[in-house]
Amino acid sequence: MSVVGFDVGFQSCYVAVARAGGIETVANEYSDRCTPSFVSFGPRNRSIGAAAKSQVVTNCKNTVQGFKRLHGRAFSDPYVQSAKSSLVYDLAQMPTGTTGIKVMYMEEEKVFSIEQVTAMLLTKLKETAEAALKKPVADCVISVPSFYTDAERRSVMDAAQIAGLNCLRLMNDTTAVALAYGIYKQDLPAPEEKPRTVVFVDVGHASYQVSACAFNKGKLKVLGSAFDHELGGKDFDEVLVSYFCEEFGQKYKLDVRSKPRALVRLYQECEKLKKLMSANSSDLPLNIECFMNDIDVTGTLNRAKFEELSAGLLAKVEGPLRSVMEQTKLKKEDIYAVEIIGGASRIPAIKERISKFFGKELSTTLNADEAVARGCALQCAILSPAFKVREFFITDVVPYPISLKWTSVADEGISDCEVFQKNHAAPFSKVLTFYRREPFTLEAYYNNPKELPYPNPNIGQFNIQKVVPQPSGESSKVKVKVRVNVHGVFSVSSASLVEVLKSAEGEEPMETETPAKGDENKMQVDQEVQKAQADDQKENADKKSDTEDMETSTEDKQGEKKNDQPPQAKKAKVKTKSVELPIENSLHWQLANDMLNLFVENEGKMIMQDKLEKERNDAKNCVEEYVYEMRDKLHGVLENFVNETNRDSFSIKLEDTENWLYEEGEDQQKQVYVDKLAELKKLGEPILSRYIEAEERPKAFEELGRQIQLYMKVVVAYKAKDELYDHLEELEVMKVEKQVNEAMTWMNNKMNLQSKQILSQDPVVRTQEIQAKTKELYSACNHIVTKPKPKVEPPKEEKAAEQNGPVNGQEGPEAHVGNPEKGQASPEITDAKLPEMDID
Repeated sequence: MSVVGFDVGFQSCYVAVARAGGIETVANEYSDRCTPSFVSFGPRNRSIGAAAKSQVVTNCKNTVQGFKRLHGRAFSDPYVQSAKSSLVYDLAQMPTGTTGIKVMYMEEEKVFSIEQVTAMLLTKLKETAEAALKKPVADCVISVPSFYTDAERRSVMDAAQIAGLNCLRLMNDTTAVALAYGIYKQDLPAPEEKPRTVVFVDVGHASYQVSACAFNKGKLKVLGSAFDHELGGKDFDEVLVSYFCEEFGQKYKLDVRSKPRALVRLYQECEKLKKLMSANSSDLPLNIECFMNDIDVTGTLNRAKFEELSAGLLAKVEGPLRSVMEQTKLKKEDIYAVEIIGGASRIPAIKERISKFFGKELSTTLNADEAVARGCALQCAILSPAFKVREFFITDVVPYPISLKWTSVADEGISDCEVFQKNHAAPFSKVLTFYRREPFTLEAYYNNPKELPYPNPNIGQFNIQKVVPQPSGESSKVKVKVRVNVHGVFSVSSASLVEVLKSAEGEEPMETETPAKGDENKMQVDQEVQKAQADDQKENADKKSDTEDMETSTEDKQGEKKNDQPPQAKKAKVKTKSVELPIENSLHWQLANDMLNLFVENEGKMIMQDKLEKERNDAKNCVEEYVYEMRDKLHGVLENFVNETNRDSFSIKLEDTENWLYEEGEDQQKQVYVDKLAELKKLGEPILSRYIEAEERPKAFEELGRQIQLYMKVVVAYKAKDELYDHLEELEVMKVEKQVNEAMTWMNNKMNLQSKQILSQDPVVRTQEIQAKTKELYSACNHIVTKPKPKVEPPKEEKAAEQNGPVNGQEGPEAHVGNPEKGQASPEITDAKLPEMDID
């Protein structure tokens, strides 16, 4: 099972994986741990990540970035309309009314949904993770901004599904950072003690998020969060771009915004300048060659001037900080530490204002760029059965208050109720009770639209179906379970009708099942149920936990509110049963199943097209590489291994192939390049083979000669009656001598013939043949010449003497044979020569 965390940022992405050694942020194919959030579309394939970013100037109209903020938004959304003017690429309206991106792909005009483009980026991150883990990746945890609404979160979930990923949890950025911070702390207070409060500030490229979190040992609770989605690194880039656009307009009479390509280059240079100013307070230059109309432009700026230009943005820094303190009712002295992360957190003016607000030094113990991805990977490891992780329970919050409204049958009006207030614990379930005779509809919405960064407060409609009255004609009791799940998404997860059965012995049903007149229009909250954190973190589809929550809430009535109930008389208990009711969901901007399946199919086709194009380009590059390599070597190391006629003809062939590559061979099928390479190798491989043979043949002959000399020495020594080899049999030695003579004759013959050959001719004997001959000689002779000498049995009297001698370094009573009085052994035994025995 894969354990992967994806930090999908506005400008860049990070991938973290869990391994036996811990959490590791992995690098992409460019050995860079940061993958740009860019997707570029071409006439034959897509480029994603660093390859796409490199095309942002040359293919600006078809290279998209910054699409993260378009999730779940209608094309008519004011944010989308205002963003259109600053984007280089074109936006278009999808058939469903959502925002799409219009590009030229495969030489056709295409409109891709935001979910599709995000899925493309996730596909790239998935490939990066698979390359690092060396196995398929499916399960993952993906980060989202804490201020994302239901529509935006569902959009990201759809994108993950299109990319073939099983998202175990959508995790808020600051919550992921808090997990990465707290899970390694060994000194956290015990559960019964006062928690340690830490504020996390994430200043990213496109947003500014703040969360206050309480830590106890093995437990993390988010107390509250605040944000500003209009404050981030890109807004400071925009300040610099506006300044230099005005300066270049006055100095060089250039309208920079009229040329998309020039504008993109200016954004790139301004971003670099911003980073330099974070480390230097002196005047810094900005130079761009051939900027517009072949004009080189130059300018200077320093940190003081930059802060002056950014005064309006810097004034907004304190707002979210003050908001989170007010929400949580914390005092500054309650804050243990302020941890700051995010790319834009490196701007000195931002750090100075945050530090001044809290009156303490900022903490930077976490990696500012990778902390979110690491936190997501840790959460995935907690959810995975494949890893054993220290228990660490996480309680997040609901970012916006959520209400339900429904139609009142008697009053013919609208009733509503707030079911989750702001900063309510999440994941969380509540069971609501309604009295109805017929199906009814619940509409969920955010009841404070002013807080939303999103213009539409609607979440969706939920139709509770197959509601029927009791057999007596009275309204039925309907239990409806609403839930904010681990992804932060609201849903009506289940509904059941409480059916009253006839009681035994003619007893009447309890009056509690029959509401007073008018009460069928009311709703009551039966019980607030929060499952154990471990179960909530293990759930994926929420089905199991939903069932368990329902059982808990219907059986335990101690917390039930009775305000809307009529007075009840004590009567005999009656039997009831719950009947599950179907729910029809109509969610805001939810992708339909058929559309989702179509997008999954299209993504698979595009992945295959990218793969085929890569193989085609690789085949083309192989031809080009072979042409350059052989052309250089023909007049270098291979010059002596080909005659002049063949060299000239091969050189012409290589030159013709090179010209073909840049003309009609520029865009051919893979097989054409494969055939072209085979044609060239037919001419080039014999030359290269002769060169390799000339390099390797002397070494092979040397090894064969060494073997021949080794075995010949054994034969000569045997004939000289050397006692080292007197144990060998004569027939075996004769066999060795025969093999050695044959090998020597063969080698001398081949060497003589080869010496008469010129280098440009094919060799008489190849290295492979010489190596085979060496192996053959070794197999025939080695086991004979290395035969061990048999052990010699000592004389019997010596053996007996040894038995009566010292044993293990001690003298026994039988040892004093020569002179018992002195206790010394016999001199004949002591001086005996026993070469084959070991005596202690």
